[in-house]
Amino acid sequence: MHGGQHVQSHPHKISLLPSAPFKVLDAPGLRDDFYCSIMAYDSNSNTLAVGLGGLLYSWDEATGVILLNGAFRDSSWLTSMAFSSEAGEKSILAFGRSNGVLMLMSMYDRLLPRIETALSSPVACVSWRPTPVPRKSLNPFGSGATVLTEDLVVGDEAGDVYYYAVEWPDNWEVARDNWPGAITLIAHIKVHSQQVCGLAWSNFGEQFATGGNDNLCCLFDVDKIVADNSTPDTTVRSLPRGSERQRWRHSAAVKAIAFCPWRRGLLATGGGSNDKCIHFYHAGSGATLATIAVSAQVTSLIWSTTRREIAATFGYAQPDHPYRIAVFSWPDCRQIAAIPWEGEHRALYAIPYPGGPRETYHHKAGKRQSRTAAEGCIVVASSDESIKFHEIWLAERKATTGLGSGVLGGSDILEMTEGIDKEGDVIR
Repeated sequence: MHGGQHVQSHPHKISLLPSAPFKVLDAPGLRDDFYCSIMAYDSNSNTLAVGLGGLLYSWDEATGVILLNGAFRDSSWLTSMAFSSEAGEKSILAFGRSNGVLMLMSMYDRLLPRIETALSSPVACVSWRPTPVPRKSLNPFGSGATVLTEDLVVGDEAGDVYYYAVEWPDNWEVARDNWPGAITLIAHIKVHSQQVCGLAWSNFGEQFATGGNDNLCCLFDVDKIVADNSTPDTTVRSLPRGSERQRWRHSAAVKAIAFCPWRRGLLATGGGSNDKCIHFYHAGSGATLATIAVSAQVTSLIWSTTRREIAATFGYAQPDHPYRIAVFSWPDCRQIAAIPWEGEHRALYAIPYPGGPRETYHHKAGKRQSRTAAEGCIVVASSDESIKFHEIWLAERKATTGLGSGVLGGSDILEMTEGIDKEGDVIR
């Protein structure tokens, strides 16, 4: 580790969360593959998308399971999927396959892919920018008006990243003009020497980070890639290796990447089997703030939105321990809760999910409230071919106020540059 504090987690000193998931979905055909990220949730349509081998399904509480896309004859499998921005309200699902095919479909369409393109290498990761971008429309039947588009980054097995702009007209516009929209390649970025394993965006979409099987995590400034949003890009920009703003080396592949939702500039990453650590960095300076040794392959990281905590899911553990989900406090990096799993199954991937078990309602000031209503839960893809819904944010743990240790690893200089006042820095 270069700089920052190094903390060894101690599973025997933590409080246990409910070990049993409150909901389990059977997932036959779910690949036991560290490199696949085969779940995505869309809040606008309240849809959970899951890839089981070559088949794409959706699930929600009201309608249950629906097959969205069938398997290809070439026996390719789904590798990654993600929904477009909540703010854009388009509910576009991007999903990639091991044969290099990338498809886009909306939950508001007739459950058929509207746009398809192909990469020269297998699709490895997909991630949408969290904020829509205004651009002039490419609709050949339109007047060139400015419309909101969605930006999509796609990583492939060769280590390259492709930056796309997606224009997605509403269904009535498609019917009127017989034009489905467009996906435009803006930039081709040479990033990693091996497969891209993870992609993540900062909260306001000004930066994104990539993780690779070459043990690197790289940070990019979008304004260095997209020169002018107001006009369509006619020339694809080619960026060579070394174009990133920051580069952090790990001891194994980097799949888990998460920007902190309540502290600008704070980024967490998780290393694979030969790394077995959670790393915290300052995006602006590149400084290492802290490292937590977790004795396991880190497969996903999820920050709490209301308290200074971060959850991690684990794959292979070495030395062996039963915990597949753990919660750590920030900035003291103390492991405060964990969920053990029976057997040798590993948590392959996890995403946040709203709500929680219906039976956990309690009365407060005459109102029924769920203890997971504010923060939700997480959904975990398990190597035993199941999807597990777990509570991880305990009601009795109060949100940290940030007094004492600084929220950027105790560095007064970094906190001053980010405009942080230590006194009363409460998440609201």
